[in-house]
Parts: sequence; structure tokens; C-alpha cells
Amino acid sequence: MTGPGRRVRKLLPPLWVPALLLVVLLPLTGALPAEDARSLAALTGPVLGFVVLLTVVSELCAGAGLFDAVADGAARLARGRAWVLWLLVAGAAATCTVVLSLDTTAVLLTPAVVAVARRLDRDPLPLALTVLALANTASLLLPVSNLTNLMAAPSFDGGYLGVMAAPALAVLAVVLLALAALHASALRGRYAVPARRAAADPVLLRVAAVVVLLMGAGFAAELPVLPVALGATAVLGVATAWRRAPLPVPVRELVPWRTVVVTAGLFVVVGTWHAHGLTELLAPLVGTGDDAGSLAQVAAVGATSANAVNNLPAYLALAPTVTGDDARLAALLVGVNAGPLITPWASLATLLWLQQYRRHTFSAPAGLVRRVVAQGVVVAPLAVAAGVLALAAAG
Repeated sequence: MTGPGRRVRKLLPPLWVPALLLVVLLPLTGALPAEDARSLAALTGPVLGFVVLLTVVSELCAGAGLFDAVADGAARLARGRAWVLWLLVAGAAATCTVVLSLDTTAVLLTPAVVAVARRLDRDPLPLALTVLALANTASLLLPVSNLTNLMAAPSFDGGYLGVMAAPALAVLAVVLLALAALHASALRGRYAVPARRAAADPVLLRVAAVVVLLMGAGFAAELPVLPVALGATAVLGVATAWRRAPLPVPVRELVPWRTVVVTAGLFVVVGTWHAHGLTELLAPLVGTGDDAGSLAQVAAVGATSANAVNNLPAYLALAPTVTGDDARLAALLVGVNAGPLITPWASLATLLWLQQYRRHTFSAPAGLVRRVVAQGVVVAPLAVAAGVLALAAAG
């Protein structure tokens, strides 16, 4: 039976349609002045281009079986110990987020983890919730881990990694401890070690693994991200064609154009608000100092804004109020990256995770969103506090 809510959704256009109209009309009508539009394009254009390349890389890695191999390898390496499996999944989620971005972790690692849990006859939700939390909170270490980092990286006088390494590691350590406590009951017991699953194409799998390792090394060395991602895309594309491997999605879906259009729409809307005084309106909320209390204020405003609207517009709206001070900019990143765990719409990764979990468990448990919120209410404040304290100590 079709309910009224479903009928209304069918009548509404896809989200990318109004987003595209905003991208075109706001600059065209002068609501977003030409100079501001050019500055916004210079800031966000390379970021969106990187999103496209990294999505293609991630999909080609999925087609090579890399994510399934990681999850399956973790199940065998843990040798039947549930807590070791959890630790290995957490490590995989953190690594995937750092190197391939939080959205990749939510979209491509979640199904692999769910599939492994089902093979082991274990509840997939604790492992999947761990993936969700780390998809967001592990996204501080490298610029490529999160779109907000990519936009912020050029503004750091001391270099991105030099400023963000301490808070990123502090957040990760505290989040792992919090998740271990929250899911302690699910970490007990043992399971039957599964047999090794043969890769569909071992050669392509090895190529994908090497490409990801080299790409991660390039990102860690702070090489220009676009050429590194372009090189990885080219190598994986050639290898996939050479091995005649089937693509995991249709060619038209390899490029996430809908996501790019919607994200560009958010950027243009916030840019227009800035042109009409948004910075002056927000400045009193974040203060001006760089002591521990002031950094906590910046991070708290960032986390609250992200949970209220979404972390991308929250970052864009608040960034001009902190640019020019590395510690304050870092505090904002802590807030908008580690804080958006409470509401389902706070980050795109959470929305994507919900979609993937429901799709691959076939019958998601009642209260799934409530479980997500309950975990976020505990983890988000601890994560943000850890990041702020690390920043204050480093300063």
C-alpha cells in the first residue's frame, strides 16, 4: 500500500534538481556577486573534482574485491575471538576513512562488514555502528579524509598535518575506548573461523591494494591531491579494463554527479549568505581567543551547527570567522568532523551508512536511528573534548 508520505515524495523532484537551479540562478541573478562566485569556485572546484576521482577509485577498489577481502581477512585473522574482530574492523574503518574518506567507509566498507557478520552468525549492528562512528571521527588526520579538511588545508600556516595530527590521534583514541565500552557485550564470545574466500581476480585485487597504499603514502606526504588521485584512477581504470573485470556499478554511476550537484548547491547557498553578512552575524558566537576555553567554544559551535544543518554548510559558514589562526581553524574542524554524530543528517556519511545498512540487512532493526543517536550522544562530546584538549596542550 502506498502511504501519503510516499506519494508526496514521488511528487517532489530529486534533490539535485533544486540544487542545480540554485547553482545557476544565485550567481546569474547577482544574489551571489561575481567576485564572490569566482572565489567560491576557486575554493570548492578542486574539492569537488577530488570527490569525483576518489569516488571512482573507491568503486574500482570495490569491484576488485578489496573491501570484501579486508573484512574477510579480519574475520580469519581474529581466529574466532569477537573482540579481536571488532578491533580489526575498527582499524580497517579508521584506515579507510583516513585514506579514502569518510563517505567511502560508509558506502563500501559497511556492506562488507555486514556480510561478514552474517556469515559468522553474529549481530552486524555493533560492527556497523563502529564503522559509522569511525567514518566520521577518524576523518581528521589527512586533508583527503573529509571535504572540510580539503577546503581548510590551504589556510594552515603550519601545514595541515603538523597542526591536526595531535587532535586527530586524541579523538581516535578516545572514540575507540568509548566504542569498546558501549559495545562491550557484543565483543564477548567466539565464532567459527570462516574458510578463506578466493578472490574473483587475485591479480586485480593486488593491484588495487598497492594503488591504495601508494595513494595513501602520497596523501600523507602532502603531495598535491588531485594529481595523486588522478594517477590512482588511471592505473585502476587500466587494470580493470586489462583484467576485463565487471564494474561494481554502471558506468554512468561511477561519477557521483548527483552528490556533486547537491554539494555545489550547498556551497553556493552558504556563499550567498556570506555575501549578505553571515560572517558578521556568526562572529560573536565563536569569540576571538585561542585559549582552551575559546577553542572549546569554537568546536562546540561547529558541532552544534553540524548537527543542526550538516557539517559541510556548517564549516563553510563558520570558516571565515576563524581563518588566520591555526588553532581556531583546527578547533572548528574538530567540531564539524568529530561532532556530527547525533542527528542522522549531520553528515552525508551517516545518511549513506543508514541507506547501506538497511539495504544489506534487508530488515533493519526497529529503532535503528535511535541506536545511531544514542551512540552519537555519548561519543560526540567525548571526541570533541579530546580534540580540543589535544589542541590546547599542543599550543
